[in-house]
Amino acid sequence: MKKLLLSLLITVCSLTQVLANSDGIAWDKAPNKTNDVVSLQRGAKLFVNYCLNCHSAAFMRFNRLKDIGLTEAQIKENLLFTTDKVGENMKVSMDPKQAKEWFGGVPPDLTVIARSRAGHGGTGADYLYTYLRSYYRDDAKATGWNNLAYPNVGMPHVLWQLQGERKAVFATEEQHGHEVHVFKGFEQITPGTMTSVEYDQAIGDLVGYLQWMGEPSQNTRVQVGVWVLLFLLVFTFFAWRLNAAYWRDVH
Repeated sequence: MKKLLLSLLITVCSLTQVLANSDGIAWDKAPNKTNDVVSLQRGAKLFVNYCLNCHSAAFMRFNRLKDIGLTEAQIKENLLFTTDKVGENMKVSMDPKQAKEWFGGVPPDLTVIARSRAGHGGTGADYLYTYLRSYYRDDAKATGWNNLAYPNVGMPHVLWQLQGERKAVFATEEQHGHEVHVFKGFEQITPGTMTSVEYDQAIGDLVGYLQWMGEPSQNTRVQVGVWVLLFLLVFTFFAWRLNAAYWRDVH
């Protein structure tokens, strides 16, 4: 039995290692900013200005941004580019046929993208945080860009002006009798409007907003859940004492 359990453990570990290697680079841990209202507002601004041009968020309404501290006037003045009604959904006017011609496919809806991209490498937020910080110049690709977290990605680097242009540095190493290309880091080609630290913070804001958009009531749900557990704990105590009192009378 011990040998069987040991064999199963080795098999699982080996399979986990294979899966980890098949997905490219390891995912970085995304900062959890769903409770930071100011960060969410910055993330919403980035989303509307850089993502909503091609990607929709069809299950999210603009007026829901009031939940992160924005007024209706602020939404209309700064974020309402695709419609003139605050109660409308975050949709794009791009023709799906044109999108297929330009990108090879229709850009996916991003309403629940932070929830749907979770995997063995981490949460969906971890994946997005890594993905949006892993672009590099690749002249062999039609868009001129490639990505370490999503090799041969069809989407260009829409945030390149913020991050600047980089190229990936690879080295050829021999592993298990085969030559493989190992990623060694990035080399900055041209600077962006943000420093590396500022860009990482901006991506953290954007990913935080995508997390919040996937479930706007998640923070309220957690708070309510804590109160429910406290209530059940107190109720359990009273039920235990009441049960003891009943059984005392029986005896």
